[in-house]
Amino acid sequence: MRWTNERKRYKKKVEGKQTVSARARLVDPGAGLLNEERRRAILEILNRESRVLVLDLAKRFETSQVTIRKDLETLHAHGLVHRTHGGALPAHERALEDPTLREKEKLHRQEKLRIAEAAAGRVQEGQVVILDSGTTTTEIARALRNFRNLTIVTNAVNIAAELSGTALEVILTGGTLRKNSFSLVGPIAEETLHRLHADLLFLGVDGFDVQYGLSTPNLLEAKVNRVMVEIAKRKVAVCDSSKFGRKSLSLIAPPSALDEVITDHGIPKADARALKKTGIEVTLV
Repeated sequence: MRWTNERKRYKKKVEGKQTVSARARLVDPGAGLLNEERRRAILEILNRESRVLVLDLAKRFETSQVTIRKDLETLHAHGLVHRTHGGALPAHERALEDPTLREKEKLHRQEKLRIAEAAAGRVQEGQVVILDSGTTTTEIARALRNFRNLTIVTNAVNIAAELSGTALEVILTGGTLRKNSFSLVGPIAEETLHRLHADLLFLGVDGFDVQYGLSTPNLLEAKVNRVMVEIAKRKVAVCDSSKFGRKSLSLIAPPSALDEVITDHGIPKADARALKKTGIEVTLV
C-alpha cells in the first residue's frame, strides 16, 4: 500500500511538471511555435497597414509591450522590418522607393481626410494656394472645392482635373509628366513657379526626419518642391505620421523652412517636441 501511494504521488508530481512545462511553452514569449505565429501575424499587419505601433500590437495580441519590442527587434535583425521609435515600418521602404499615386491612396486614408479638413480651415477667400502632388494634397483640393474666390497653383495633373469643374482658378505649371505620380517636373515647371508668388503652400512629403528635413525619392520632384517653398509666404507640411523617421533620396528643405506641420496623433512624441522647440507649429488631428 505504501509503495502504491508513493507511486501515485510521484506520478502526480511528474504530470504536474509536464503541465507546467506545456503551459510555459504556450505563454513564454520566447518559446516555440506561437512566438513565430505572432511574428508572422505582425508582418501581415505591417504589409496591410504600412506601419505598426508597439502599443497597438500589445493590445491586439494581449501581451506586453516588452514582448512586442522583442518581436520587432528580432524581425529587424532578420531584415524583415525597419525598426522605428515606437513601432516599425516595412523593410522594403528605402530611400529610392517611389510608389504610385494609386498605391498611396489606399494608405492611411482616414488620417489624410482629417489632415485635409484641418488644412482647408487655414485657407481664406482671395488667397493664392500652392498644392504639390500627392494623395494628401489631393484630399485638400477636394476640401477646397466649395470656395468661390481662390487661385490654386499646382504641378499635379490629377489635382487640376479634380478642380476643373469648380469656380476656382487653377494654374497648372506645365513640365514633364511623371506617370506614377501625375506630377509635372523639370525646367518648365520650375520657371513657371519662379514667376509666381503664393500666400500658402501645402507640401506633402515621402519622408520627414526632424534632423535631416523633408525628402522625396525623385530628384526632379524635389527641385520643383524647393521652388514652391521659396515662393510661398507660409509653408505647411501635410503628412500622416507614418512619414516621420523616414529619409528619401532627395532633400527638399530642412524643417526650419516650415511654419507649420499638420499630421495625426501617431507622430513620435520626440519628433513633435523637436519641431515645437524650433518654433514650428504642430497641429495634430
